Amino acid sequence: MSTMADPYRLPVDPVGRFSPGWWAMVLVIATEAMFFVYLLFGYLYLDSLARGAWPPEGPPRLTLAAPNTVLLLASSGTTWWAEREITRGAIGRFRIGLLVTFILGASFLGIQGLEYARERFTPSSHAYGSLFFTITGFHAAHVAVGLLMLLVVQLRAAFGHFDARRHLAVANVTMYWHFVDAVWVVVFTTLYLLPNLG
Repeated sequence: MSTMADPYRLPVDPVGRFSPGWWAMVLVIATEAMFFVYLLFGYLYLDSLARGAWPPEGPPRLTLAAPNTVLLLASSGTTWWAEREITRGAIGRFRIGLLVTFILGASFLGIQGLEYARERFTPSSHAYGSLFFTITGFHAAHVAVGLLMLLVVQLRAAFGHFDARRHLAVANVTMYWHFVDAVWVVVFTTLYLLPNLG
């Protein structure tokens, strides 16, 4: 009888949704998503109590945040491209995609640091300042974790750990990176766009 049809055979190298690693990443993303929901709920709750004085210094400037958002969204495209290339066995193009994603993500953090330095308030100025820096800061921490994941995957790729069939770590990191980018869209809309539209 074929080992592939043997119901008692332990799957040594499961892939996709059969993999515990894939489900672990799904659960990590689900718990982190709830974390951001709580933070944004707190922000919107205090906004509802402020009666027009929110943010206290006026709407946040979009000068750096808007192009920074474009950078981060572009990194979702490059990481998607990198994952597609590894499924085709194109290791070189896959590694280029990872490198470009890393550069875009690191640039996002650098520009966000510049934005922090130019802000008119600090985390201790008021409740808005505390929430603004907490929400954007925790998101930045998630970007930093994503960059570390990209670096590890890049190093593993250099040692030949991936091919067209075996690339679960790549799929997991790509899923996490898309999540981080999606969270930023919500954060950017809530903290930047809505105050400027109101």
